[in-house]
Amino acid sequence: MKELSGVKLATFGSRAAALLIDFLLASLLFLAVMAVVILAAKYIPAVRNWDAAHDVHIELNFFDNWYSVAYLAMFFGLSLYWGHGRTLGKRFMKLRVISLHHDHLSLWTCIERALGYGASALEFGFGFVQYFIHPNRQTVHDRIAETIVVCEDHTRAAR
Repeated sequence: MKELSGVKLATFGSRAAALLIDFLLASLLFLAVMAVVILAAKYIPAVRNWDAAHDVHIELNFFDNWYSVAYLAMFFGLSLYWGHGRTLGKRFMKLRVISLHHDHLSLWTCIERALGYGASALEFGFGFVQYFIHPNRQTVHDRIAETIVVCEDHTRAAR
């Protein structure tokens, strides 16, 4: 914790913007993968025959089924892990997620934090609003994973 003294915590607006950017990227990646699958399916005879007999309906609804939730958890968890505490949205907003207890974020911590987004969204998003209540500006998903979000420029200056 002594290493974190003087580090500037991220603002709510910058965190919300980073999350929105990441949701848009998750949506675009989903659409790109589905477009490739649909185009490739035209060249596979068994799929082509099945497609002729059935209507194909693809819906982009992240919270309607278990595999959409799993996709989001893997997208956010892996992008945070591979980005060493920065998803593309956080990188763009110059933010970094850091652990309160470890030198680096483990894969499990990143997945746990991504799953925690669901807990933050419960009760009409009150878990996100807790940012304004908690002294370390932690939301529910931050407390679940024991992380904080800091401004990248101040992190480099403090270390």
